Amino acid sequence: MKLLNKTITTLLVAVIMGAFSFSSQAQERNNIQYYTPPTKAGLNVFEAPFTTDVEFDGVYVRLGGSNTLQFQGLSHENDANNLSDLQSNFNLATSNLDFDVALAPGMRMHLRTYLSSQHHAEAWVKGGYLQIDNFDFIMEGFLAGLADNIRIKVGHMENNYGDTHFRRSDNGAAILNPFVGNYIMDSFTTEVGGEVYIYSGNVFGMIGLTNGKLNQSTNEETIKTKPSFLTKIGYDSQVNDDLRFRLTGSLFRVSQSSSIYLYSGDRAGTRYYNVIEPGNFRAGRFSPSFAVSGRAPGGPIAGEMTAIMINPFVKFQGLEFFGVFESVTGQIDTEADSRTYTQLGAELLYRFGMDEDFYIGTRYNSVSGENTSNVDVDISRFNIGGGWFLTENVMTKVEYVKQSYDNFSGDYAGAEFSGIMLEAVVSF
Repeated sequence: MKLLNKTITTLLVAVIMGAFSFSSQAQERNNIQYYTPPTKAGLNVFEAPFTTDVEFDGVYVRLGGSNTLQFQGLSHENDANNLSDLQSNFNLATSNLDFDVALAPGMRMHLRTYLSSQHHAEAWVKGGYLQIDNFDFIMEGFLAGLADNIRIKVGHMENNYGDTHFRRSDNGAAILNPFVGNYIMDSFTTEVGGEVYIYSGNVFGMIGLTNGKLNQSTNEETIKTKPSFLTKIGYDSQVNDDLRFRLTGSLFRVSQSSSIYLYSGDRAGTRYYNVIEPGNFRAGRFSPSFAVSGRAPGGPIAGEMTAIMINPFVKFQGLEFFGVFESVTGQIDTEADSRTYTQLGAELLYRFGMDEDFYIGTRYNSVSGENTSNVDVDISRFNIGGGWFLTENVMTKVEYVKQSYDNFSGDYAGAEFSGIMLEAVVSF
């Protein structure tokens, strides 16, 4: 009954949001500067545009949202043959509520709330930020030469490490992900901090700092941490009408923390419900262990981590390639030596039809490295699927997924899951 009530409430909120959204003719347009719409138009935009042709015309509030529903037909097994059967059925519908506000010339705010998610029964704020692209709000033309090449973002926000987070499903927001699941090492965290971007033509760079905390606390015994550093450099060029090329490199450095969240920061939950470990809302993902949180027996033990990600992206007419090379090195303070994990990923898509409304594609993803028991472990995943944009705001997708674990112990020894996933997305 609780699940039914929650699902009905989510659908009602979605209807109300949709009615509000489409009752205004202005809602259909992008009336916010330096903004990426959460629709098909946002495909492969990555960072919000550094240029805009939108004129500021007073404070403007855009109410939007996204809603998804999956049908899961997965099965799983392991060496011990002790896993319960999975039923082919619908997952819990997930839903987001977004506020995007044009506050002043070159200044906007974003706020996202998760209305329904796998992990939380209640609605809660994911995070938000303030973005400044010029200083006309102080005085027209103020620092115009500097503002032409700089952007500032501050908030309790999704930090810009790597490019995979631009193509991932963020709870209900799944229209930009060509597949149903995210990457195995899902680099996503929301920490309080700031990012400064400098750009010129096709080249950009970013330097950022965060306070290293997902759950904010001033109690040092709860989470011992120092500020985390991140940086990114990229080249992005629309070479001609047919060819676009982008290459970025990112670094995320945690010097000392008892809670490292870069691969465990998503509290909304995975798309592959109950695989291998029923009730684990992060099922199907993997997070390196480079610290011991305060919830562990004996209290927190700090650690350090350095993550580097390189992402090439090439789009030639309808053919699209996105790649991932990631190396993560770190250690718990009680360990004598550091350990390293490597993640590889490759997506190959072909978009076709009028306005590229259809696509087919495949993704390969693997993670390998040394765990806390000094055992080399491997995880590999293969996806194949496709999708259809019924409109700019509505899409459906289907995939076959197979994921296997090697050299793991316990329930994950010889574990594997596979099957079909279908997902419907409404985003506006």
